[in-house]
Amino acid sequence: MKKIITVLVILIITQNFIYSQSMEDKNVLVVWGGWDGHQPEVFANLVEKWLISQKSNYKIYNGVEVYDNYEELIKYDLIIQSITMGEISGKGASNLIKAVSNGVGIAGAHGGLGDSFRNNPNYQFMIGGQWVSHPGGKVNFKVNFLDNELTKGLNDFEIYSEQWYVHYDPNIEIIANTTFTYDFFSWIDGVVMPVAWKKTFDKGKIFYTSIGHDPMEFEKHPDAWRLLTRGFTWATRN
Repeated sequence: MKKIITVLVILIITQNFIYSQSMEDKNVLVVWGGWDGHQPEVFANLVEKWLISQKSNYKIYNGVEVYDNYEELIKYDLIIQSITMGEISGKGASNLIKAVSNGVGIAGAHGGLGDSFRNNPNYQFMIGGQWVSHPGGKVNFKVNFLDNELTKGLNDFEIYSEQWYVHYDPNIEIIANTTFTYDFFSWIDGVVMPVAWKKTFDKGKIFYTSIGHDPMEFEKHPDAWRLLTRGFTWATRN
């Protein structure tokens, strides 16, 4: 009986570990820029409000130049990036990848993380996926949450946005997905595609969701925001 109780306690602690973590006094770097169509500054502002509520220490930078200083990057516990397309120097990319591999978490949404630096496959290897298409542009589609510590208590929802088709690493842990239909291309009818995932990269952790073509989607769909912020917390270095 004692063994059963011990196992149950361990399970409860494990399931609730994500909620016991705190962002208070964590050092967070928010980096925005790239294509204006995804309103990266608006996204950064939403994130800033959340970081203030969490009592985090944070800095916000417009542009990738901050990645040129490795000694600065390694001081952070988490990088939240919102840069669609854009360009990064070889030194900047190398520093960013090195920082993550040495334990700095990185997280983001939509094109801000999953369509950054298209000409840098090493970056894409780290993130775990890359946007390739959004058939039909903005459409109505369903987001399905899978059983995971980050999705506990969240409900599937329908959204009008870009349903992203991505090329992704089979090594990622998919925590939300969506199913494509016949409406635009018959050959992808029934294809199940990840909407959110988490993964490790050496000592670092990565969280990503393809929701967020319009940052205000996170206000319209509270469970999308809850998933995103849980992802931020999970990816933060312990």
